[in-house]
Amino acid sequence: MSSATTVGTIDWSRRTGGRLEAREQRQMVADLARVQASNAVGRLRLAVHLHPGRNAYIPPGRLQAPDSPLTRAAAQAAARILPPVLLGHSQRAYVFGRALGELDGVDVDTELLYAAALLHDTGLVLSAGRDDFTLTSCRVAWDVAEQVGLSTSATEILQTAITMHHSPRVTLDAGPVAYLLAAGAGVDVVGLRSWELPDSVLERAVAEHPRQGFKGYFTRAWADEAARVPGGRARLLRRYGAFSAAIRLAPFEE
Repeated sequence: MSSATTVGTIDWSRRTGGRLEAREQRQMVADLARVQASNAVGRLRLAVHLHPGRNAYIPPGRLQAPDSPLTRAAAQAAARILPPVLLGHSQRAYVFGRALGELDGVDVDTELLYAAALLHDTGLVLSAGRDDFTLTSCRVAWDVAEQVGLSTSATEILQTAITMHHSPRVTLDAGPVAYLLAAGAGVDVVGLRSWELPDSVLERAVAEHPRQGFKGYFTRAWADEAARVPGGRARLLRRYGAFSAAIRLAPFEE
């Protein structure tokens, strides 16, 4: 994966401000079509109770948040910036991403994954101007990384996970942290891959980190982001991905 040319990396985001060229838009629309097809099949299996998650088990202890200087600093920054509705989403995104990693057998740095999950949407609250909100999230992540003395390579992993998380079809080629952050956020926002998770994981995550009207809040926040960055991925998801409807149809009550 080329850091400078692959859509969503921190280097690409800095170079473009998160605005897509025409060929990149076409590729993302194709990726989005594949995601929608997979989601339709998976949600049908969930509806008829033939989903793989019904036979899966993940020990709850494997989903506990890690404790370290990095995660404590990230938690403090997230609590300072995010409203409770987004903080809960960030916590659930970690749990769901970590759970999918367990099922996929992905070895991931849980500290980086947790920090990325906590900070990935801070830009939705703080952003101004015409650049993708994740660049603002990355500046928050940079401050946290500097605070705890995180290495340059680990900081780049953290930031690229944040800037990539709302691209369709983030694969393991982007690294385990980016892959699982995108997967976990996808479960919570629109129900992607929710059919792979045990009901106990979904229910416990929501019980421990309540949604508090997340669907309505996030739909409005995403519409604002799409309007603010007309050439960005948020706009593309709203235009071609029926994103508002997908949020509304996620397999959660609110």
